Amino acid sequence: MIDAMCIGAHPDDVEIGMGATVAKMVREGWDIAIVDLTNGEPTPHGTPELRARESARAAEALGAQRRTLSQPNRYLFDSVEARKELAECIRELRPRILFLPYSTDAHPDHIAASSIATAARFYAKFTKTDMAGEPFYPARVYRYMAVHLSLVVEPSFIVAVEPEDVQRKVHALEAYESQFGVNPANSQIVPMMQQLAAVWGSRIGASAGEPFYALEPVGVSSVSALV
Repeated sequence: MIDAMCIGAHPDDVEIGMGATVAKMVREGWDIAIVDLTNGEPTPHGTPELRARESARAAEALGAQRRTLSQPNRYLFDSVEARKELAECIRELRPRILFLPYSTDAHPDHIAASSIATAARFYAKFTKTDMAGEPFYPARVYRYMAVHLSLVVEPSFIVAVEPEDVQRKVHALEAYESQFGVNPANSQIVPMMQQLAAVWGSRIGASAGEPFYALEPVGVSSVSALV
């Protein structure tokens, strides 16, 4: 059983949306898996082999394990096949928490990934099924923001992260040289992520932060947890 599974449509989605939080969870002793539904290719400057190497380096920078599933980039669709493939991964790794992409986006793959992951959580608990693994239902699910729209959405909560966590996120993003290094269209992504982290942190009196969105009410065991 792992602590959390962070699901993205493509390699680099999780790093963009919650890379510093992943780094913080790992630093605090959590066992984290990043699961990409596609390999992210084709892109203007990438290849499947290059993206595999880059995503492995990015996961290493954050201290997380990584799985890349077999769904098609650009044509990701909420199908039974996609739901079952992810559900089998959930049944194998048995995460306590799922982190999913935000469901409103300009990128169809991101919208599909959110739907697939929501359904796969439910599929993972099926008993009479041909899916591999034993039934399992992750207790909590939250969404992170990594979208192709200029959305300003009030988060359910903001995770305060340390400068070292932000730096690990930067290292993870810099591992994607084909996406953020040689591609001039994305050259500002990394500094933008640092700026956004500072903005979200300022909302809660922290040096940096990342926003999250709950599907269900968030319970706390004590008021002291809110301080």
